[in-house]
Amino acid sequence: MSTHEPLLQAKALCAWYGAAQILYDVDLDVRRGEVVALMGRNGAGKSTTLKALIGMLAKRRGAVRFLGHDISKSEPHHAARLGLGFVPEDRRVFTDLTVMENLEVGKQPARQWADGTEAPLWTPERLFKLFPNLGEMPNRPGGRMSGGEQQMLTVARTLMGNPYLVLLDEPSEGVAPVIVEQMANMILELKAQGVSILLSEQNMHFAELVSDRAYVLEKGQIRYHATMADLAANEEVRRAYLSV
Repeated sequence: MSTHEPLLQAKALCAWYGAAQILYDVDLDVRRGEVVALMGRNGAGKSTTLKALIGMLAKRRGAVRFLGHDISKSEPHHAARLGLGFVPEDRRVFTDLTVMENLEVGKQPARQWADGTEAPLWTPERLFKLFPNLGEMPNRPGGRMSGGEQQMLTVARTLMGNPYLVLLDEPSEGVAPVIVEQMANMILELKAQGVSILLSEQNMHFAELVSDRAYVLEKGQIRYHATMADLAANEEVRRAYLSV
């Protein structure tokens, strides 16, 4: 893989739920150390795009490349082993396992970039610095945590896999403002460590805080692509595709 090649690239990505087509020829890419927002209203196809990228949908078509590997027909665990992390919107922590046990489940070996430099290596100690709340409850079962704490635990568990890139589904959705702020800080910290992030998001303010570029989805198609600053300045596009 050349240094100029995107870490993750999709071309003409289509996806279906049963007979219903949800995505139509989606093209997007994410580069090393970049935060890219996938924006759109509810039902625009944001979560479906993330699931199609990692291989969670039975019916998809198009090309998906990650780190130079063709993963367009791969199972999700194959993409995860290559270093593609996924944080689902519905959290999915193991409710009977403690915080530490949940983290242990996500553990994968250390990784290196193609140029031989070390990729970020995550340990529970490092993650507790990033998420102090979790550090205060290492032995608490996942089922006895607030929604925001479960959200953090899901992110932390994904990071235990030492991903090069994280697909982050609606990180600011339905959590308290203080958690939203912590999520924003966490994303900026990951970016500083060289982790790339593709996040699906409706919250313009949140996306603006953390993102370099944005793709705007409407009815399963990319309608607009620009830097985050250009999207923030383009009231016409925001009104057409993002306002509720």
